[in-house]
Amino acid sequence: MKYLVAFLFLSFSLHATTIHVGKKYTVKSVKKGIALAKVGDTVIVHGGLYREGNISIKKKIVFLGKNLPILDGQKKHEVLSIYADSVVVDGFKIIKSAYATITDPCGIKVYNRNHVIIQNNVLDDNFFGIYLQNCQSCTIKNNYLRAYGKEEQQLGNGIHCWKSNDILIIANRIDGHRDGIYFEFVYDSLIWRNISVNNIRYGLHFMFSHSDTYITNVFKKNGAGVAVMYTKNVKMFNNYFEENWGDSAYGLLLKDISDSYIFNNRFARNTSGIYMEGTSRIKVEKNIFESNGWGMKIQASCMDNEIVNNNYLKNTFDISTNGSLVLNSFNSNYWDKYEGYDLDKNGIGDVPYHPLSLFAVLTEKTPSAMLLYRSFMITLLDKSEKVLPSITPDNFIDKTPLMKSLPL
Repeated sequence: MKYLVAFLFLSFSLHATTIHVGKKYTVKSVKKGIALAKVGDTVIVHGGLYREGNISIKKKIVFLGKNLPILDGQKKHEVLSIYADSVVVDGFKIIKSAYATITDPCGIKVYNRNHVIIQNNVLDDNFFGIYLQNCQSCTIKNNYLRAYGKEEQQLGNGIHCWKSNDILIIANRIDGHRDGIYFEFVYDSLIWRNISVNNIRYGLHFMFSHSDTYITNVFKKNGAGVAVMYTKNVKMFNNYFEENWGDSAYGLLLKDISDSYIFNNRFARNTSGIYMEGTSRIKVEKNIFESNGWGMKIQASCMDNEIVNNNYLKNTFDISTNGSLVLNSFNSNYWDKYEGYDLDKNGIGDVPYHPLSLFAVLTEKTPSAMLLYRSFMITLLDKSEKVLPSITPDNFIDKTPLMKSLPL
């Protein structure tokens, strides 16, 4: 049987042909090149500007650009539409798709297909960049996506995935879209080594998307970093959440999620490093929270979360909450504001640490109180609260604070 399979594969390969498209070749139209191609053929489009409206691929081909040929939608068309399995799109510059809020025209859109590979492309000034609709086992790799709108309604998302599974999003750069990467009903997928910057709303936004993994991505200078909503079984490792500033901005928003693991990430210079609301059974371990307005905001609706072995450095407030009921645990974290001692030299403070300051509680209830920040009166109140706690919850406590920061 294996020899028959090998023979059929060899026969298929021998019959595959390559079609060249360009000014110097017999075939000068991209659409004609695709029409001439048979299943398994390769269409190579050579450098130049091609304005051919919407280009559709409805058969399994390898669609290659050489010297970055430009496919221009002229703000009138979806540029490239894919309706076949196992298509490869590699090496194009795709620009100026149409704008429409109902049909969501894209630079590249894949319709209900599997095993499509989109790689090494530049997508510039499109409404949506790359869109996967009801797809499986597709790869989006090493693409650069850039948009220029100033308001959310003028823009679509850079990489948008809907009702899909087993998707790989690897080593892309997304700049200036509404959301850099958007997942909705997307399962068992990997987002790895992407850079999502300067997007108007979120660097990454995912909803109802379970069992996904996010590793070694950068989310920087977005309206807000990452929003995770109505989701379970999420793994977020080794990511950077940086410089996401604004009135309601944060590095990472966790809303109504459960059974997830946040490990070895860096939250630096955000309004809030992590904002948690309605979350349960989340483990936050070995992360760095540095120079944020709030390291973490943990709302009273959160429960059974474990915050362990993290570094809190130079944050205005390390922790804040909006209630008095504490159903989460803090263990063995390093707090640079800790003023305790370690007489037995075991690296663990002998005095438990209350990371929730009185001023953090006051500003949560009365934001305008921030006007008094760094005043002598507030310093005196905080010192008094540490000696005789009265307003901050007694059980909001790290019983084993570390004396030295963890080498993360």
